[in-house]
Amino acid sequence: TGLIEGIGPRYCPSIEDKVVRFAHKESHQLFLEPEGWHTTEVYVQGGNTSLPEDVQLAMLKSIPALREVEITRVGYAVEYDYVPPNQIRATLETKLIEGLFLAGQINGTSGYEEAAAQGIIAGINAALAVRGEKPLILRRDQAYIGVLIDDLVTKEIDEPYRLMTSRAEYRLLLRQDNADLRLSPLGYKVGLLDRARYEAVEKKRKAINEELERLEDTWLKPSENDRLSQWGLDPLEEGVNALQFLRRPETTYAMIEALVPSPQPLSPEAIQEVAVVAKYAGYIERQRREVERAKRLEERGIPDDFDYEAIVGMRKEAQEKLKRFRPATVGQASRIQGVNPADISVLLVYLGRH
Repeated sequence: TGLIEGIGPRYCPSIEDKVVRFAHKESHQLFLEPEGWHTTEVYVQGGNTSLPEDVQLAMLKSIPALREVEITRVGYAVEYDYVPPNQIRATLETKLIEGLFLAGQINGTSGYEEAAAQGIIAGINAALAVRGEKPLILRRDQAYIGVLIDDLVTKEIDEPYRLMTSRAEYRLLLRQDNADLRLSPLGYKVGLLDRARYEAVEKKRKAINEELERLEDTWLKPSENDRLSQWGLDPLEEGVNALQFLRRPETTYAMIEALVPSPQPLSPEAIQEVAVVAKYAGYIERQRREVERAKRLEERGIPDDFDYEAIVGMRKEAQEKLKRFRPATVGQASRIQGVNPADISVLLVYLGRH
């Protein structure tokens, strides 16, 4: 019927939503994608819709290339319920039913990657729960999955959630090039990574650290100026260690290797990591300090049965939100909409006294 009450995905809206939201556009692109080698069916990408069948057919026939088109499968929409954020733990276990772990659209998300990310964490924690072991909870500074799940359990969800990199406050730490270094130890610990793969990552980590130390202890002198001029670089007026030299925007690791070669050649992945860590060292260190400050709040737990209404001096709105979401840590509490820094200060004082 086209009468959909729910809010659709923001980043892949239906054609009827696009007509309203982008009314100023003169046209909208559709892509005709063959369904396979052995069928004449074509999927109309960009034209997803839940309009009545006769309206869909009339719309398609209004396109010159599709004036003789026939519909084999009508477009449709599915409205689904989801579990409110205040009913899910950071482990993806429901608060109301012990041992029930949820993942995907039922948690209010949209997208394949989001569903897969939740699926692996829910599966890991379900297995750990059966074995009586401590759950795996990824922090916001450890992984984008950590950002995704933390948002799901601390924020009001009023439309299907998609994870964008802009949602992460520690993007300099959550780089594609260091994903194996960040997460392999955790994967190995829970049994998802074999020993050979884990040892290969640790070997890479060791090579990177040793090379960074070597560069810091290796000095370049003005006697290298002739070679620097060949690369169009400014001459050295005094000695500088190789790590500082690599931090210059115009300097590459290949230049360092030509001037002071490493006794043990590095893999291309390790070379990239060395260059990134060297060039962004100041910014990375600043974010690490921010993480350490925030970690004190993340590690401060809050009992499940904590009585927020007993806190004198906390705003009523904050008490209601905290009572509803029941955050597991002070860090989670600080990210709940409607809870401000003053409320967190009062909470910390109360926790300290009790």
